[in-house]
Amino acid sequence: MASRPCASILDLASGDVLASVITDPGIIADLDGDSDGSSSVCRERIIIVANMLPLHAQRDAETAKWCFSWDEDLLLLQSKDGFSPETEVMYVGSLKVEVDPTEQEEIAQILFDNFNCVPTFIPTEIQKGFYHGFCKQQIWPLFHYMLPMCPDHGDRFDQLLWKAYVSANKIFAEKVMEVIDAEEDYVWIHDYHLMILPTFLRKRFNRVKLGFFLHSPFPSSEIYRTLPVRDEILKGLLNCDLIGFHTFDYARHFLSCCSRMLGLNYESKRGHIGLDYFGRMVYIKIMPVGIHIGRLESVLNQSSTSLRAKEIQEQFKGKKVIIGIDDMDIFKGISLKLLAFEQLLHEHKEFQGQLVLVQIVNPARSSGKDVQEAKRETYLTAKMINDHYGSSNYEPVILIDRPVARDEKTAYYAVAECCIVNAVRDGMNLVPYKYIVCRQGSLKMDDAMGIKKDSPRTSMLVVSEFVGCSPSLSGAIRVNPWDIDSVAEAMNLALTMPDSEKQLRHGKHYRYVSTHDVAYWARSFMQDLGRACKDHYSKRCGGIGLGLGFRVISLSPNFRKLSIDHIVSEYKRTKRRAIFLDYDGTVVPQSSICKSPSPDVVTVLNTLCNDSRNTVFIVSGRGRGSLSEWLSQCERLGIAAEHGYFVRWCKNCDWETSLSSADLDWKEIVEPVMNSYYDATDGSNIEVKESALVWHHQDADPDFGSCQAKELLDHLENVLSNEPVVVSRGQHIVEVKPQGVSKGLVAEMVLSKMVNSGDPPDFVMCIGDDRSDEDMFESVLRMVSCPSLPVAPQIFACTVGRKPSKAKYYLDDSADVVRLLRGLADASSPKPTNIAHFQVSFDSSF
Repeated sequence: MASRPCASILDLASGDVLASVITDPGIIADLDGDSDGSSSVCRERIIIVANMLPLHAQRDAETAKWCFSWDEDLLLLQSKDGFSPETEVMYVGSLKVEVDPTEQEEIAQILFDNFNCVPTFIPTEIQKGFYHGFCKQQIWPLFHYMLPMCPDHGDRFDQLLWKAYVSANKIFAEKVMEVIDAEEDYVWIHDYHLMILPTFLRKRFNRVKLGFFLHSPFPSSEIYRTLPVRDEILKGLLNCDLIGFHTFDYARHFLSCCSRMLGLNYESKRGHIGLDYFGRMVYIKIMPVGIHIGRLESVLNQSSTSLRAKEIQEQFKGKKVIIGIDDMDIFKGISLKLLAFEQLLHEHKEFQGQLVLVQIVNPARSSGKDVQEAKRETYLTAKMINDHYGSSNYEPVILIDRPVARDEKTAYYAVAECCIVNAVRDGMNLVPYKYIVCRQGSLKMDDAMGIKKDSPRTSMLVVSEFVGCSPSLSGAIRVNPWDIDSVAEAMNLALTMPDSEKQLRHGKHYRYVSTHDVAYWARSFMQDLGRACKDHYSKRCGGIGLGLGFRVISLSPNFRKLSIDHIVSEYKRTKRRAIFLDYDGTVVPQSSICKSPSPDVVTVLNTLCNDSRNTVFIVSGRGRGSLSEWLSQCERLGIAAEHGYFVRWCKNCDWETSLSSADLDWKEIVEPVMNSYYDATDGSNIEVKESALVWHHQDADPDFGSCQAKELLDHLENVLSNEPVVVSRGQHIVEVKPQGVSKGLVAEMVLSKMVNSGDPPDFVMCIGDDRSDEDMFESVLRMVSCPSLPVAPQIFACTVGRKPSKAKYYLDDSADVVRLLRGLADASSPKPTNIAHFQVSFDSSF
């Protein structure tokens, strides 16, 4: 199969043609001159990947050959209306029928040539475990908040089904790889069947442009975390550039899972939510899908639809009709809806004999005990209502459990005064949208139903608050489906509301549905995907991780790992060196419970300090008492405690303060405020320093701790607005410290003293792991342009961990830092001498 149509090399060689091709990445401009396909270069292409292809397939009865046609009711096909006419759309997915292996190659070529479709042909056993097993028996119930507490309520996790899911996703990946142009094409993956497909594609093509849209709910972290393969699925989704959800609730649950299970935090900038995932920004899109208005209006204008609507209108003459259309499954709340309808008839006797609920039941998408139980309960409840409230000429509940043609459904929508969607958990239910458009009517439908051309339109919706479309329908009556009394009262309100109010609500809904259709949804998603991918080629990418833990590290072109061999070589060539090291997370692991340095670290530090050409400082936010105790064996080591508020040049030197007359009365204001947040936030604690106060929330609930930290920051900024302090938020902390104190000022002070003493450094190394160290990096890098330096020193500013930083280098972790320091120590020729005691006057230094 050819991967994509392109102009010939000779065409591109022409200067005129080439000049007209240069546009934004992935967008190919029209060429000057002929506009037909023969003279155009590669068009923008979108590869849409879903479990099923948008095709009908059946064998011809006479020839026994396969016949294919587009399934125009499927969202994947309708979404093409949101793309430019010049955009090529290719589909990758499975057929709804089994094809004999001997025919698969021929069928694949036919589908590729005639429909631009690539079939996956998953083997029967894998398909059974993948779709009917893992997808429908494990992922789908879990994402709808159903836990397998016992065998009667869902299947427990099965490793074999998970392997089938992985195998199927890998087959999809192979098919995409056969046709993709990774530098140009966009790939749009749909729904929970393919959540680890992004990992396979990202591993093969680090810069592939990947979008994913989840059409089901995403559960809260308390539910999702029960899944044994939770990390693999999260990491799979995070290998996309853009992840779409129907509602903010679903997106919020996903972000919470990323925070609690992977330690990732999100940020919102200019209306866009993003997660920094190893240097790649993964964006979150919140956008409910719409319907194809034109498709529905064409059905409204069919003669068969208007004829059926007239028949239904005549059948229920003198009665009000409520319509419900749902799949037969346990989450659609059909039996709860029927019980609420019974309550309505019981409480409002005037509706008895005058009100009919027409419940159309679509065929179940899966089979199982739960579906059979839901079906049995639905029939029993409907029979009970009809037996109690019905009569020979009145049947209050009409249950239609058969395939219903599109025109007949449309007719029922048009006749019904109210539509109710009562699902207990649903992704994006489009029934309300279709109902609104059908109630708007058409000329032919109005004529058949005897409605005047310009008469005002009405529609009423009763919608479960657990349905994805609920937030977008502000005029609907939202209900808790479990509260039968309130659902019954909501139906009563919908039926008895004044027509003027119904018209206002209908008008509001129709304006929304007609402007936020499926084309708008697809166009908006692809625009955001383009924005999410625009920086792909401005950064260096590299993959790390094995199997489904694979991810791509995205780094600035000038940001690279610090080579030990390189820095040791520079270290040996220099004669005067300044070394600044953070403590926690740098020379001691952040996760370590014991904060004392290891014997190896002590030995390395002493070796570096004993080299007379070196000035070595530990620059930390820790208190001077703790640092003095932990580093007591390092006699020649300089220490800057509490971000530089206290400084000493060696063990035998006195501690000096950077602010000789600091006013610390503000502590009396801060302590009561921090104590109130400490009491209210389980897992938090307060660290009292001599110059600062720090509120820690590392051991608190991630979401609640983060929320409380933001509130505390705002609270302290308000009460301390007139105090000489800085309130800052760091990694799991909120800190209050005096103004004019920072790690950056410590570095400036030490380097300035070295320059003023006539011994300027020609080698400066600075290593740290958190936000406070960024000030130090900035100060050190400024030294390059310092006019008082005879020669610019070699600068090595290095952050710990691959993340955005002002530093130009990185090391992976504290173990890497110790290895680097050991390499420098081995290169030193320690000659213990009496240390030159620099008597530092902080007032003059600053």
